[in-house]
Amino acid sequence: MIEFFTSSTFQTVLSALNSGFLKTLQLFFITLIGALPLGLVISFGSMSRIPPLRWLTRLVVWVIRGTPLVLQIIALFYVPGMKEWFTWPSGENGRMLAVCVAFIINYACYFSEIYRGGIQGVPKGQQEAGQVLGMTKAQIFRHITLLQMIKRIVPPISNEIITLVKDTSLARVIALQEVIWMGESFMKGNSGISGLVWPLFFTAVYYLAFSGIVTVLLGKLEKKLDFFQ
Repeated sequence: MIEFFTSSTFQTVLSALNSGFLKTLQLFFITLIGALPLGLVISFGSMSRIPPLRWLTRLVVWVIRGTPLVLQIIALFYVPGMKEWFTWPSGENGRMLAVCVAFIINYACYFSEIYRGGIQGVPKGQQEAGQVLGMTKAQIFRHITLLQMIKRIVPPISNEIITLVKDTSLARVIALQEVIWMGESFMKGNSGISGLVWPLFFTAVYYLAFSGIVTVLLGKLEKKLDFFQ
């Protein structure tokens, strides 16, 4: 057991975990960059005055929110190839692309409901006042609705972002070599090391540190938005 905690072993494990954590960070930021704007677009669809578009959008959101993300990742990665519709690029890049698409779609649907609640929570009297002043719908949304919506949605959006930090671990279901996959690999024989359990549990340090930093940053953002009250 002592040899499992030698300096060389620790360096090997740490290097592998750092490499996996970079994949975790990449997935996290790509998901946010894609899901935040897409969620707003989906929210417009779910509030559309065109019934077919509204029903279709809400159906898609219901399906995505009602099924496990891990199943969505598996289906998106494997089913197109099984049906010969589409094949993802080979190797780690293809797995990263597939899982990013799955995460963006999933989180965009969750964000869309938060956006919709924030938009509909703005008193209609304020929008009507904008119309009286001769503002266009785009101006009303940008100068009245959007500013008040941001304050309302930051707390629930923050919760989803914290959840995203931990959900990135689901990417290992298609063998994406994120931090937990790398930690688990030392139980199976990575770098000539097998039967090593502590690297898997050590990954919790990465998640705790990352979650803590994100929580602090989001808390500061909420305080800066206090002037909207």
